Amino acid sequence: MKVFILPYGKINILQDNIAEIIINQGIVMDTKMVNHYHDFLLENLKSPFSLLVNKEHSYSYKFDAQLQIANLKEVKSMAVVIYNLSAEMGTQILIDINKGNNWNIKLFKERQEALDWLLNDANKKNVV
Repeated sequence: MKVFILPYGKINILQDNIAEIIINQGIVMDTKMVNHYHDFLLENLKSPFSLLVNKEHSYSYKFDAQLQIANLKEVKSMAVVIYNLSAEMGTQILIDINKGNNWNIKLFKERQEALDWLLNDANKKNVV
């Protein structure tokens, strides 16, 4: 596993096509950060890729960043690990705002369950 420390958080490359995202406590993601995040994913992951968003910290997004986050055609699926009601509500708002983007996204209470879902999802779509 490779670990990258970025100004707004940490990205763990779990496999060549799966990354775990952990945003730092109190960060307010703006479009500049989102663009940097997207560029990082595109440069460091094999497409199509999946994201394990680990919401272990409390953070937020500016509205324009909410419309941009994870809207890359290369993102195949997203598993979000939530630890409290606030994280769940914030994630649901992001999903609702972006409902026209048809995200393949699912919420989980445990990290391992989320990772298992991503791995299973990857295997299902690669078997044709």
